[in-house]
Amino acid sequence: MKRTHIELADGRELIYFDERDDAVRDQPDRRELPPPPHASQLRYDPLTDEWVAVAVHRQTRTFLPPADQCPLCPSRGDRLSEIPAPDYDVVVFENRFPSLSQRVAEEPAEITPFTPVRPGRGKCEVVCFTDDHNASFAGLPPARVRTVLDALADRTTALSELPGVEQIFPFENRGVEIGVTLHHPHGQIYAYPFVTPRTRTMLAAARRHFERTGGNLYADVLAAERAAGDRVVASNEHWTAYVPAAARWPFEVHVAPHRPVPDIPALDDAERDAFGPLYLDVLRRFDGLFDMPMPYIAAWHQAPVHVDRELGHLHLQLFSIRRAKDKLKYLAGSESGMGVFINDIAPERAAELLRAA
Repeated sequence: MKRTHIELADGRELIYFDERDDAVRDQPDRRELPPPPHASQLRYDPLTDEWVAVAVHRQTRTFLPPADQCPLCPSRGDRLSEIPAPDYDVVVFENRFPSLSQRVAEEPAEITPFTPVRPGRGKCEVVCFTDDHNASFAGLPPARVRTVLDALADRTTALSELPGVEQIFPFENRGVEIGVTLHHPHGQIYAYPFVTPRTRTMLAAARRHFERTGGNLYADVLAAERAAGDRVVASNEHWTAYVPAAARWPFEVHVAPHRPVPDIPALDDAERDAFGPLYLDVLRRFDGLFDMPMPYIAAWHQAPVHVDRELGHLHLQLFSIRRAKDKLKYLAGSESGMGVFINDIAPERAAELLRAA
């Protein structure tokens, strides 16, 4: 894989990840762009012990443009986009409308004694999986999935070295039902300046399990699911895809390596090669459930950068809000108000349907 760094017209970094060593990426960004926005503001919620980002500049971000104005397609002729080259394999660049960034103007003032405020220091990047606007991740060849995985490993390592960054979160949103604002196949990477609430909860459970048993909680749960088998959707030598026994979403699958590793960079070559065929199989089963493109979120759970890495176990959480061909699951009072999920489909039934898809 060949890596080429360039600078966009407003100073943001872009990296080409090419599958050919002879790829030439010397095209300049010919646009006239305003300077990127300053970092957002983080406000602490003392009632939940959580940080909330206030990023008002994101109100002006690009929203569902027509295909001939897609900012993630390659630049050709007079049609200029975020990617200056006329073609590409995989591209990663800093988001033009970031929730977090390294561009800190000044320290914000305290709002109340109970609500500390700090700059939203971190980084948000966009990952383009292909230059084909009409493609999907499920339609990529396994070799391209390997390139994407290597790019995520590269960026996880680089972003982990930024000052103040505590957690790296790669993810993909697919479908307008999820809230996608650009149709081009792409994902994102967030470099947070704190450990996220979901991860803190999972680490606390993992720590209690380790203190009781000396084992890794996720590894032990994975072993139990593989032994039970009735919620396993697919597996190979290195990975298992299964529906969690307490799945929150109508269709939710975890794709986990058999070897406990903290993050994507820790995967070896055999594990990286084996991921693509299995994950593509699961994605195609998602699309086959209702014979239509399935809206989903694919969320990589990685261990924090600096703490509790021995408690983590890398895995990909794939889930959809579609519960039937003509029905979506909306987060209603119990889910949104209290965080208590109510699943309309038994996990065992969901696994059965996915295996048959």
